[in-house]
Amino acid sequence: MIPSSSIDEFRAVLASAKNVIILSGAGLSAPSGLVTYRGSGNPLWSNPAVVKYAQHTTFKDDPSGSWQFYHQRRLNALSAKPNRAHLALAALNLPTVASRVIPSASKPPLHVTQNLDELSLWALKLLPEPTATESQKRLVQLHGSLFRTHCLSCNHERHSYEPVLAASLDGSGPDTVVDIPVDKLPRCGGDQWSGSNRYGRCGGLLRPDVVWFGEVPPLMGEVAREVTWCDLLIVIGTSALVQPAAGFASQVREHGSKIAIFNIDKSSNDDKADFLFLGSCDVVLPEVLGVDDDVKGLVL
Repeated sequence: MIPSSSIDEFRAVLASAKNVIILSGAGLSAPSGLVTYRGSGNPLWSNPAVVKYAQHTTFKDDPSGSWQFYHQRRLNALSAKPNRAHLALAALNLPTVASRVIPSASKPPLHVTQNLDELSLWALKLLPEPTATESQKRLVQLHGSLFRTHCLSCNHERHSYEPVLAASLDGSGPDTVVDIPVDKLPRCGGDQWSGSNRYGRCGGLLRPDVVWFGEVPPLMGEVAREVTWCDLLIVIGTSALVQPAAGFASQVREHGSKIAIFNIDKSSNDDKADFLFLGSCDVVLPEVLGVDDDVKGLVL
């Protein structure tokens, strides 16, 4: 099947959809300066370190190297800002925009992002209240966040935008990995931990609260229920080759619903889509959705 690139046809399907799901990947954040996993240029999967530190067994064997790798990713994400594609998706939560673009839907689209950078969350926080707070309930960070940590001892979860989570990581570079003792890595209670075993300050080793290969995303059940009722799946900036997200399109297709793909380049799954729009998503997405003027109203 050759997918359509008709904006008018897509907008008609979008306007009639009752349950819209958006699945986004690294390509959504590429215009913000963050490297994608696949595709042209120098994708992340071409870096052996990325492959290594994406495995669930690596942190146990090499917590020092893992933390230095994710420290650099945190710094990269902290220096980035939401682009026009993030803002276009956020705008769909505004009642005035929703009534025009998705008038048949009873609630905003469920946005399932595979990204760890929180740029989609940042874009939602730019909306006026109470929309900003309510819209965050429709964002699922499927693979976790670079800005959350999980204590391996007391299970405390913490969210922080501090650029350095342990003094030992300060000044470490992307090309040099040093051997940092485990007791100097980010710990529950911080560098100032003084022997307490209190929840949230127990001194245990922290791990990035991200989903590694071999782990099951904790929010998969919630997403699976929504996929059952999805009548339009919009895939943005991802080849959707990695499970479990790779199964979303096939599930949607099985019950006769529509699929639209927005990507910078063609991929092997394009022939399974009903619509295909190629180009940088920060340019193409606002135009195709018809929210150019609404994006201009969201100030970073």
